[in-house]
Amino acid sequence: MVYRLGADWQPTVAQVEAALDGARFAECGATQPRAMGWVSPRGEDHGVLVEAIAGQWLLQLMVESKLVPGAVIKRQVEALAAQIEKQTGRKPGKKETRELRDQALLDLLPMAFTKRAAIKVWIAAATRLLVIDAGSASRADETLTALTQALPGLSAQLINTTVSPQTAMADWLVSGEPPTPFTIDRDCELKAADGEKPVVRYARHPLDLPEIREHIAAGKRPTRLALTWNDRVSFTLTEGLQLKKISFLDGVFEGRKADGDEGFDADAAITTGELAPMIGELIDALGGEQLLGAAPVAPVAQPAPNATASAVSAPAGATDLPPWEAAAA
Repeated sequence: MVYRLGADWQPTVAQVEAALDGARFAECGATQPRAMGWVSPRGEDHGVLVEAIAGQWLLQLMVESKLVPGAVIKRQVEALAAQIEKQTGRKPGKKETRELRDQALLDLLPMAFTKRAAIKVWIAAATRLLVIDAGSASRADETLTALTQALPGLSAQLINTTVSPQTAMADWLVSGEPPTPFTIDRDCELKAADGEKPVVRYARHPLDLPEIREHIAAGKRPTRLALTWNDRVSFTLTEGLQLKKISFLDGVFEGRKADGDEGFDADAAITTGELAPMIGELIDALGGEQLLGAAPVAPVAQPAPNATASAVSAPAGATDLPPWEAAAA
């Protein structure tokens, strides 16, 4: 998710480090179902929480959750209810059953397995750009909330472009010519706007087909489109201006031999050095950032094609790559 930071927030690295230090990650306690806090981006115990590399700030939020299956809780509640019935000769009511469920959860939490998720955050302070590497909008919102709570004065808004990604992707698929230096790859998803919302997906398939233009003319709109920027970075653009499946192409990390801390610094500098101009040119390709209060651009009407639509292939799954660890892919 890509955000623009408010112009009034201009702290130093030291100020951000000091603020985040008060919200360092601590693992879940025995009866604590969830914990969240900031950790070293390098993965070092008690390491710095803000890595400033080539003018870019890197942060990492850790979220830990305890996993207690619902079926296990249910069995524990039934056992507690049976014990009460045996002792008192009555079955617990609805309110008491809810209380038993809370008790069962507390009893089981100390024995539960934990699951951790690391969310990487990139701040380009000079251009007021904030990028959160989250698998979902809800996780990105959670991370942004943690940032605003830890960093007084920080405000951020999702970047809103003059032309919506959906409108632009439809135009690019119909014309076959996205703005330079972008090229269309071989994956896309189209959805209809009606109640049934039928979906058409293409995976590893040429997209310069008459049937795709037919789908768009019939009312289906692109929700995902695979693109390549400058023959260096491939990614999937979504209707919500999310960048998924980021992949760096051959030559981007050519000559990089450093390992350890030097390798981390090199990966961070190269990755952010590629993504920063790519994001800027993508925003330009979508008409630039829309000013508050300005009316959005209406979808471009597409001519009706002559051919008949045909069946298409289903996509293969892929894993999104963290922003500054994509070199390992």
